[in-house]
Amino acid sequence: MLNAKTRWHVTDVDQDRQNELVRHLDISPLVAGLLVNRGKYDIDEAATFLHIENAEFHDPLLLDGMEKAVNRIRQAIEQQEKILIFGDYDADGVSSTSVMIYTLRELNADFDYYIPNRFTEGYGPNEAAFRWAKEQGFSLIITVDTGISAIHEASVARELGLDLIITDHHEPQPELPDAFSIINPKKPGCPYPFKGLAGVGVAIKVAHALLEKPPVHLLDIACIGTIADLVPLVDENRLIAKRGISRLQRTEKPGLQALLKLCGIKDQVLNAEHIGFGIGPRVNAAGRLDSADPAVDLFTTDDPEQAEMIAEEIDAMNKERQNLVNQMTKEAVQIVEQNYPPEENSALVIAKEGWNPGVIGIVASRLVEKFYRPTIVLSMDPEKGVAKGSARSINGFDMFANLSECRDILPHFGGHPMAAGMTLDLEHVDELRNRLNELAEEKLVPEDFIPITSIDLKCSVDDISLEVIEELQALEPFGVENPKPKFLIEPCKLKEFRRIGSDSKHLKLALQGSNTQLDVIGFHFGEVFEDITPNASLSVVGELSINEWNGFRKPQLMLQDIAIKEKQLFDYRGVKNLKDRLNLLDPEKVRLLAFQEQTVEQLRLGDWQDVIYRVGEDETLNDLDIEGQYLIILDLPSSKRQLKELMLAGSTAERIYTVFHHEEDHYFNPIPSRESFKWYYAFLRKQGRFNYKEKAKELAAYKGWTKESIYFMTEVFFELEFVTIDNGVVTVADQPMKRPLTDSRTYRRKQEQTSLENDLCYSSYRDLKRWFFEKENDGVRFEEAH
Repeated sequence: MLNAKTRWHVTDVDQDRQNELVRHLDISPLVAGLLVNRGKYDIDEAATFLHIENAEFHDPLLLDGMEKAVNRIRQAIEQQEKILIFGDYDADGVSSTSVMIYTLRELNADFDYYIPNRFTEGYGPNEAAFRWAKEQGFSLIITVDTGISAIHEASVARELGLDLIITDHHEPQPELPDAFSIINPKKPGCPYPFKGLAGVGVAIKVAHALLEKPPVHLLDIACIGTIADLVPLVDENRLIAKRGISRLQRTEKPGLQALLKLCGIKDQVLNAEHIGFGIGPRVNAAGRLDSADPAVDLFTTDDPEQAEMIAEEIDAMNKERQNLVNQMTKEAVQIVEQNYPPEENSALVIAKEGWNPGVIGIVASRLVEKFYRPTIVLSMDPEKGVAKGSARSINGFDMFANLSECRDILPHFGGHPMAAGMTLDLEHVDELRNRLNELAEEKLVPEDFIPITSIDLKCSVDDISLEVIEELQALEPFGVENPKPKFLIEPCKLKEFRRIGSDSKHLKLALQGSNTQLDVIGFHFGEVFEDITPNASLSVVGELSINEWNGFRKPQLMLQDIAIKEKQLFDYRGVKNLKDRLNLLDPEKVRLLAFQEQTVEQLRLGDWQDVIYRVGEDETLNDLDIEGQYLIILDLPSSKRQLKELMLAGSTAERIYTVFHHEEDHYFNPIPSRESFKWYYAFLRKQGRFNYKEKAKELAAYKGWTKESIYFMTEVFFELEFVTIDNGVVTVADQPMKRPLTDSRTYRRKQEQTSLENDLCYSSYRDLKRWFFEKENDGVRFEEAH
């Protein structure tokens, strides 16, 4: 067996609905199954999903507060009032601010933008910024991607005579700010048909209303904020992302061109992963480490030289951010392992002075990946007496709901089930840790601490082709609520497998179907090589892609998990580096079995003394406890009885490894024939006295026997009392009793050892596996076989 690293949740597909989509849309069963499992089983809805780029944008005036906000903005433009765009410092906030800049620039407005500093001002609108805006002569403030919780700041704006328009997408609190207008699809009573817009999506809707047409020329920016903010890539977000990626591919904005070049993807066919893992982190880095202003300037500049300079600055910030995250993660892991071991803590709350609050969310995600526990990482500020934190959760633990039960010690927090942010007094950090642990222990069971892999479909190797993978690309862009599909392929027959990479850390498999073959690449799966037997039936989980090399294209699976559900027998017969191979196995599971005392010394396995079972010739294996262990059988059992007991004991082992080391080779030094016994006995009677130790070599040469055969026959005659032996001299007994050769223990043991060697040492792998797994617990068949 080989246990999967995660829990697999495989979605069952409705065959009737799948067949209906195949028939009406002329698509492959694989793509049809994915659409059905993602709720797109209506023919029209499925067709729209596949061709989202042809869909229409929703009417922006359906957003509650939009008409009032647009009228006020137009009035400000007509009367040359100064407008301030108030944004946020993440990729969504930068994109939202940039979209609003382009829009107001196009309308010839008098405007500027303001993004608060994460470290000196914190998140969202603040009173000092609003008072500064009033002093600077601004009369209208438009927030983007922020403001839905700014109750105090809205009252300050009203007091100062500032009109405040809030555009946001975050969850509203029970009390809303007293603003001139609030545009948020999640606002209670808002009739807008899609609630999942990112902040930049809401900004796009404002631009749509102001420009009186969809601002498609801004979708190259809007797709960045939408994808980077991890909002659901369905409905209008999918339209923004799909059409936005297409426009980004051919963008004429100097800043975006510089960013694509810097990421090394300027000439590639872009997808959501390029934005999520390439562009997004670089844009976020500016606001995480300092001010987000350079990112906004990059998005909105018309100067190519300035764009390249800013892009390099942001890239340097991102490298600094990466080093910072790595160092903080290392420190956080050490704190967890030393002070809050996961086996004793159902939730982790880690705090340290001096940690950069701009990257603690990334560190929290790293800890969840490593320990799979609901996690909060806090940066402590002793001067202010507060701690700022980011939370990340696991399936089964609603972080927002559970933090809501701690509102009395969390004056400022917000988020959703899987992530949250907060500020609290330092004196309450330990209390938060205790409460979160109590809540986690109450609501989570041991199984919840094993990561889940959600699998979209089960298929076979023969279901996969280049054409099918190309068809799957119609489901892009992939992201939240439309993830990149994961497939379970089983049962899989191995054609070949090997380690690859300079350090052998990776694994390459070739799976054989009835008509096709599929290559599988498993990065960082090299250690699994030792856990797979050549004829094992595999179950693999991964994502499909196309491997293009030297003009050749073929399907490929990127491995994410692997399992073998059947018992495995590993053939270590003849292995020269046994100690090295054993060191690659899980030391907690390894159990060695030796029947001969000298075997451990001959194989130089003294370091394994604590896990060696020694079973003598007359001892039983009935009490051998190896359930769930890896049983390594070092040598041959002494008898058929022990072999039968070994099979019974082995049936409880998770795996069996056969070494069957033996110094004496009975199979190739067979039992002498009955004619040989008769001749030798007659020879001894004729000799009267015979020193077999001195003369054995000479006699063996004369008869064409081996010296060992003479020693063996002599021992058999002695045990049958046909002869006596005195200091190597053999004398035939007077009138010995007639007895069969099988009365001799030495003869019987030689018979058994020859048979055992034949069955265990010189059999094929298939026969050996049959011995252990097809005959286990079957005493009748065992006896018949012998």
